[in-house]
Amino acid sequence: MATGGPFRLGFLMFPGFPMACLTSAIEPLRAANEIMGRTEFVWRLVAESHAPVRSSAEVRFEPDVTLAEADGLDQLYLLAPPTAEFADPRHSPARLRWLERTGLTLGAFSGGIFPLARAGLMEGRGCSVHWCYEAAFKAEFPDVKASEAVILRDKRRVTASGAGAVFDLMLRLIEERLGRQCMTEVACWFQHPFVRDEDASQKVPVARTAATADRLTPPIREAIRLFESHVEDPLRIPDVAAAVEMSGRHFERLFKRETGQSPLRYYRHLRLSKARQRVLYSNDPLREIAVSVGYPTPAPMARHYQELFGVSPKDERRLASGLSQLSSAAE
Repeated sequence: MATGGPFRLGFLMFPGFPMACLTSAIEPLRAANEIMGRTEFVWRLVAESHAPVRSSAEVRFEPDVTLAEADGLDQLYLLAPPTAEFADPRHSPARLRWLERTGLTLGAFSGGIFPLARAGLMEGRGCSVHWCYEAAFKAEFPDVKASEAVILRDKRRVTASGAGAVFDLMLRLIEERLGRQCMTEVACWFQHPFVRDEDASQKVPVARTAATADRLTPPIREAIRLFESHVEDPLRIPDVAAAVEMSGRHFERLFKRETGQSPLRYYRHLRLSKARQRVLYSNDPLREIAVSVGYPTPAPMARHYQELFGVSPKDERRLASGLSQLSSAAE
């Protein structure tokens, strides 16, 4: 762990990492240094080897140091897609655990929470998980508390759900080290409209509409909350209408007016979207995935999946796996 001098951050890159998260971390720190006229923050790009790492945007980044060489940092963040695996599964997780024992704060941006949890470093801690990975994360790590908060800091673990959340996190770090005036000036440099509280919930789109869930009326928000909490054991639509104190007909009409689709169609889309996360970001058997979203067997889930997404779950998984292998071969 670094002592005195500039604050030192490392960004551990895995192939396919989200480039936006990296730039959202570095740019506000660079601006803070320029505003202050001195180096208050330094950063290092880290990888498991010295080879360039290709981002999800197909841009290559040269690491400054390898994970084995990374020392003298205050914080180290993992940037990865949810399917990321350690190239050296024996030594790299062990190295992270050793760094943690020296007092280093560890964190993750977006899908980086997956390899951090796979390294056994999230036990007894909560984390921010992007809504589009939430089902896959909870299935793989049922004992890790996944939060809808955009940012979560918990016992030397710092997690942010996406690029916008990363920018907010860096603004918080700037404020803590350099004061609110500098933080505000940095935000204005980038025309960042506001800084969200750390416990702010993620914006989640309403399926197949241009709206977000927080813009819906309270009864419809509550209905969607009930849908979300009963994915494996689906509720009857009349029971949901009764729970929000509406007649079935009025509920159907209001739900369709606000979301553009019937409650039944919305609910099915929600369940299939959860299934799709696990199809794309896990190796779980399709039978297990089907049961987890309320289908007794894979066949009806596969039929509805094909209707909604235009491809069967088996073919989509095969395609995603093939693209991943092609990307790895290009490294």
